[in-house]
Amino acid sequence: MKKVFYIVTFGVLLYSCATTKDRNIAQYFNHDKNDTIRIANDSLEYEILIIEPGFNAWLVTQRPRGYYSETFLEIRNRQYVVEYNQRVSQPIRFDPNLYIQYINYEPHIHYGYEVNYLLYNYFLFFEQRYRQRFLVSRGRRF
Repeated sequence: MKKVFYIVTFGVLLYSCATTKDRNIAQYFNHDKNDTIRIANDSLEYEILIIEPGFNAWLVTQRPRGYYSETFLEIRNRQYVVEYNQRVSQPIRFDPNLYIQYINYEPHIHYGYEVNYLLYNYFLFFEQRYRQRFLVSRGRRF
């Protein structure tokens, strides 16, 4: 089940890279390694790949690791995943090119700080890049 979550996440991220009309999905397999973030834990059998041009450069400008508590990140990620999955189920209301597949984020699984930190920041990046607003970030200024 954990592998499914990360495969789905990878697919969503990969597909969201190709949402602009001028883009060709093949170019993302030849991109600079600086645009790929890989998080893996073989003992828990999960992996996250974030392939999004500009994410690494954007991440450097955000609050550093350790700024947020792991509990805060877990709570926010649960909220983001719920909102994201609701948008996937409503393709008429929300752009189906952005919200492609459900994200399987299990609340009872301890993914660790690094996964939660990067997932949380990816949601913030997603909001800014694609001009989306999730309910959990309404109080946050960009």
